[in-house]
Amino acid sequence: MNSDSLYTQQYFGTFDLGLSSALVTAGFLLDHLDKTHPEKVKFIFIREENQDEIIQSYWNGSLKISALAYFNNIKVLKNRIYSE
Repeated sequence: MNSDSLYTQQYFGTFDLGLSSALVTAGFLLDHLDKTHPEKVKFIFIREENQDEIIQSYWNGSLKISALAYFNNIKVLKNRIYSE
């Protein structure tokens, strides 16, 4: 097993701010931000049980989370992007 596949087994990464906010709102741990791309930030989460189901629910529109918490987490994530 190479280090890239080990990395993807332990972490999940996305460039999508909305998905990232949904994951944080659903209680998943944001590990760090990857700013190696000059014009976008990748959100890196520790891979956890049920995470894939939450991601699918987000994309198919069936995820039920607090709208206020979701919006607040968007602001928190944007703050992390610009303050680090």
